[in-house]
Formats: sequence, structure tokens, C-alpha cells
Amino acid sequence: MRFDAWLLSALIPLVLFSGSAVALPDDASQPIHIQANVAEMNQATDEIVYQGNVKVDQGTLRVSADRITVHYIDQKVVRIVAEGSPARYRQDIEDPEGEVEAEAAIIVYLTREEQLELSGTAALRQQGNQISGESIRYDMVAGKVEAVSGAGGTVRMVLQPAARPPK
Repeated sequence: MRFDAWLLSALIPLVLFSGSAVALPDDASQPIHIQANVAEMNQATDEIVYQGNVKVDQGTLRVSADRITVHYIDQKVVRIVAEGSPARYRQDIEDPEGEVEAEAAIIVYLTREEQLELSGTAALRQQGNQISGESIRYDMVAGKVEAVSGAGGTVRMVLQPAARPPK
């Protein structure tokens, strides 16, 4: 079951990720630091698999998972797949109150596009607002979110009321 796209496109940018809620521009140009209990590199497939208490840091971006696979093209990281129960993501954004948090069974971070794809009991949060569903796609540059429910499920949103100006 797909959530009504017009409602999502109207509400999410305005309420959940308002204004300048995009990832910090410096994060994408920072080195990626990865630590884990085990790492296995496969040069034939241009990937490295990290397992056991895996943590990824890139600028303000933080990902933690049970297993992370890093895919390369021309010696550049293009895709990071985090799997966990759940895998977690956090990143500061260009917003005075700013960070975005996410969790899901699988988190795919597309480094060139600066996009997150969450699947398996996915949730995305910012400033007390939350959206959850079976899968969520988050474009960090454009500040756009698309959520899809699973079979027979629903997309759920929690939206905080706007702060009232002091009297």
C-alpha cells in the first residue's frame, strides 16, 4: 500500500524537514572512517565487508550496524549497506536544531547522491517529528522523503505542533 504522494510531498518538507533541513555540505567531502571486529576485502568485486559492532563516521554522519558492506567504483566509495537489528544512522543538518536520526533492518547510503534508503521497519526522526513505514527513501540534498508501507500496513507520522511565539 503506497502512502498518498501528494500528502507526503506537502507535509514532509513543510513540517518534518522544514526549511533548510539538508545534510551539512562538508560531510560528503570528509574521509569515511570505519571500525569493526572483522573486515574482509574482495578486490575482484570492489567491496569490503565489515562485521561485528561496525561503526562508520563521515563528518557528522554516524552509522552503526552488525554488518556493513562498502562498494567501490574507481577506488571511490559509492554505496554503503548497513544491516542490523536495527542498523542506525544519525547526521547533523543545516538547521538550528539539527540532526536527523534513522533506523531500519537495512540502511543503504548512496554517497554520490547523498541519499538514504531504509527498509525493514524503517523510521526517520527530526525535532520530535517522525515518519515510519516498511521502507523510506531520504534525499539529504533536496530534503525530500518518501515512505511506503508493507503489505497490509500503514505509513505513520508524528508531527509536532509549531512553537507559538511568546506573548
